[in-house]
Amino acid sequence: MSKFSYVQMALMVLFSFLLTLSLGLWLPEILSAFVKLFGFTEDMVTHSIVLIYLMFVLCLAVPALPRGSVKVKDKAILITGCDKGFGFALAKHLHTQGFTVFAGCLLKDKNGEGAQTLEKMKCERLKVLQMNVCTDEEVLQAVEFVKSQLKEPEKGLWGVVNNAGISTFGEVEFTSVAHYKEVADVNLWGTVRVTKAFLPLIRQAKGRVVNVASMLGRMAIASHSAYCISNYGIEAFSDCLRYEQQRWGVKISIIESGNYIAATSILTRDHVESIADRMWNETAEIVREDYGKAYFDRQTMIMKSFCSNSSKDMSLIIDAITDALTSKYPYCRYEPMSAYWWVRLHILAYLPAPVADWLYKY
Repeated sequence: MSKFSYVQMALMVLFSFLLTLSLGLWLPEILSAFVKLFGFTEDMVTHSIVLIYLMFVLCLAVPALPRGSVKVKDKAILITGCDKGFGFALAKHLHTQGFTVFAGCLLKDKNGEGAQTLEKMKCERLKVLQMNVCTDEEVLQAVEFVKSQLKEPEKGLWGVVNNAGISTFGEVEFTSVAHYKEVADVNLWGTVRVTKAFLPLIRQAKGRVVNVASMLGRMAIASHSAYCISNYGIEAFSDCLRYEQQRWGVKISIIESGNYIAATSILTRDHVESIADRMWNETAEIVREDYGKAYFDRQTMIMKSFCSNSSKDMSLIIDAITDALTSKYPYCRYEPMSAYWWVRLHILAYLPAPVADWLYKY
């Protein structure tokens, strides 16, 4: 796992310092008012502050406790979206770990580069298959292919990693309903479609479902509503599935990835430009007049910089997914992201909305 940079460590120290100030200056007043309102003793204030600070230190400073591991031998995994990015890297990594890997590629039937590279490895434990997660027919064909290739089909499939996804940007008034549906069809409905199709095999193995979502599944930022909606949906779907599958011994994990656009090429500067051109041309004249081309171009430039300034190291993601598949007690949520985004996620997710909005003015 990659180490924090000096900038990231500085951000963590700053966050700890600000938290200490809040605990020392503002929290006692808030807790005092609370205990008086509900008739508790004043001793509860001190105890509560110590408990809150202890929980913070444990969450941030204590390394992950060992949670055991499962035997990898004879276990098979299906991964979607293996043409490039996380899926491509994960297929190769899990193969080296000893898993039998079924790598679903959108462009296998078109001789896509990622599919060809994986096929050239010529290993019995790495099988590449055509798989468009938006097509019922191809997903069902994938199920039959996996069944036919499993050494012991009656033991099921150990894991499904729903990794296939697309990204986009655009403010609400510039994003067409068709574009909202396009993004959701891959990210959300693709995840639902694949999970439902493979769940009987997963239940047989008492295995794992790992859904790759995003930090934007728990916090929203401007100009990303289509992407946020699809990822919020993955979060809700995964939580419901986790409750339902507990009786079967199936474990569900969500990977809330940070900004890895540069690492995955899920968006490029040229792609941003083409999306922007399409949005501007398809938007109603009244909206274009109200916003103005200068404002629109400025937002496009911000998105291009978002692409350029993202992390290129995928090791945190690969480690998180591997842990979700191999730990006896995997986490429900993994947050592989830089310190900046980790802090921002928790501020936006847990602080009162007016406070969070004030801290991160859009």
